[in-house]
Amino acid sequence: MIKYFLCIFLGLLIFNLSFAQNIDIQEDIKIGFVCKLEKKILKNSEYNYQTFLAKDLNEKNLEKFEIDSKKPEKLLINGLSMFLSKNTKLDVKVVNKNIVLFKAFDEEKNYSESGIINRESGELVHEVTKDIKSDNFKKDISFYKCS
Repeated sequence: MIKYFLCIFLGLLIFNLSFAQNIDIQEDIKIGFVCKLEKKILKNSEYNYQTFLAKDLNEKNLEKFEIDSKKPEKLLINGLSMFLSKNTKLDVKVVNKNIVLFKAFDEEKNYSESGIINRESGELVHEVTKDIKSDNFKKDISFYKCS
């Protein structure tokens, strides 16, 4: 449990640092992962950051999650969601030998998806935020173990 909070904390820290430098691609990589859902945290009108284990959810694992980056600024994310697979204009793109960090917004800036994967440990955190401009925004944070 502590490693998840540490991962979220590091992700938020890296996000804050990356806003000063939204694009920092240091590695050319083309890798694929198979990821197993471990847990999900939901925040909406029904749940207030409630945690659900994978066994309690009716959701699938990621069978084909791919990252393709090329210096100086190309980063493509496929297999995590349709939104990210179709979006080539990521707002935040950070790739180094340890982590891949990304964030994208829709045109209205009312929907966002972000993620961070530790390439060494295989831990992936994927966050989806809907209705950002609303007081009743919805957040879905998924934790995966990838290999």
